[in-house]
Amino acid sequence: MKPTRLLRALTVAAVTALALTSAPALAPAQARPEPKAPKEFVALRDVDPTILEEIRYTTPHNFVGEPIDGYRQSMCILTEEAARSLHAAQQQLLAQGYSLKVYDCYRPQRAVDHFVRWAKDLDDERMKPEFYPQVDKSRLFADGYIAEKSGHSRGSTVDLTIVRLPALPTRPYVPGEPLVPCYAPQDERFPDNSVDMGTGFDCFDTLSHTDDPRVTGEQRDNRELLRDALAGQGFVNLPEEWWHFTYKPELFPDTYFDFPVSRRSLSGHRA
Repeated sequence: MKPTRLLRALTVAAVTALALTSAPALAPAQARPEPKAPKEFVALRDVDPTILEEIRYTTPHNFVGEPIDGYRQSMCILTEEAARSLHAAQQQLLAQGYSLKVYDCYRPQRAVDHFVRWAKDLDDERMKPEFYPQVDKSRLFADGYIAEKSGHSRGSTVDLTIVRLPALPTRPYVPGEPLVPCYAPQDERFPDNSVDMGTGFDCFDTLSHTDDPRVTGEQRDNRELLRDALAGQGFVNLPEEWWHFTYKPELFPDTYFDFPVSRRSLSGHRA
């Protein structure tokens, strides 16, 4: 190669190498941002800090046996109107020596998807002795215990109970501990500072039906106390679950949200 051509080739190579070494590295693919809650959603404790919260799906003490996808913090999120209506019901109950206690409120779609995956895994029955001792797991969809969508994801549905004041502490669940059927007598099933409702929360059994005729006496009175307090503020009970209530009319009747349960999801949160 002639000297001129060689010099030109070396110059081009040097310039190319310099450009490659000085060029900024390609930025890694950005993670998809988490969805946020519409401004109409609030943290229940910001509306009424006196309502007790025991968010079961942040813990392994639930029918799946592990914390559920999407529950980043132990907190109740609802539409503001539903939260303020719970506050009104709480004021009535406080005057009678009781408090509401919520087990679950807004539930992201990813949590529902977690339930669905678990329900299809027929080999995973670690929590069966407590939560569905008389139900074959293969029947959970057909019997209506698990569904692809949940009203909780619309933001106006809440699972809750009543606690007599002063509220007694409840011991934490220990994974692997012996399980007792959720419909056993109150002094035998897993301890809960709730009044006796006849079954524990999330009990997959017909005894959980609000008006099951086998539920009598004090248990019946307690269910009626909860239903009456909430009905007076616009909440409608799901007949198959004494703990399940939806505020009507729903603000988002056709929308199933998927933002995580966390303070960060709420409008106006500062990281």
